[in-house]
Amino acid sequence: MSELGVFIDESGDFGPYKTHAPLYIITLVFHEQTRVDISKQIEHLKTRLVEQGLSENHAVHSAPLIRKEGDYVTFNLVQRRKIFKVLFDFMRLSDISYKSFIFHKKELPNHDALVSRISRNIGHFLRENLDYLMSFDKIIVYSDNGQKEITNLVNTLFNAYLEAEVRKVSPSDYSLFQAADMFCTLALLEEKLSSNSLSKSESTFFEKESKLRKNYLKPARVKLFKSSQQFRRF
Repeated sequence: MSELGVFIDESGDFGPYKTHAPLYIITLVFHEQTRVDISKQIEHLKTRLVEQGLSENHAVHSAPLIRKEGDYVTFNLVQRRKIFKVLFDFMRLSDISYKSFIFHKKELPNHDALVSRISRNIGHFLRENLDYLMSFDKIIVYSDNGQKEITNLVNTLFNAYLEAEVRKVSPSDYSLFQAADMFCTLALLEEKLSSNSLSKSESTFFEKESKLRKNYLKPARVKLFKSSQQFRRF
């Protein structure tokens, strides 16, 4: 039986537009679970996290890591960069793909308009790729049920188009949740670069914009979900 895993994470909130938080981003990470074994990459990730002074089951959260917040307040800049690279290398070496949806809250008048736009864009994406998605015998959507709007959208859209199984899980239980989190962060950073609005902590963390583009944004694009990818049966 062929099986596709879809891991969903988001960045931002459904509150009104604010200058310091103008975007809402949602990312889907795709893993062909019965075809592609990433157990070695996961074990390597766990080993590297322990080497950096973290638990092997630690769920890396990219944005707090960059800002030196939460679990990372005691880590210096060099240590935090190493942790970031550990997760990035896991993503780079794993045979996965992703799709990020970016919404500019300033363009949307209210909460309902944002929810509607997200639903329309993700629905369009699913319809556009139905041949590929329906080539799997089973689709499992993994969500942490963090925001009720996303929970409702996931249940409605994935059940309507694909009759997918939706599972509520903890990010610490699945390394690909952490990948989805980092892809969200990278999408946000790319948007900020385009408007010259990187924060001080972001500029310090990556040193130079050229390093951010070369070392992270460009390699991440290799993992973008290709809407034209070939229909496959197993």
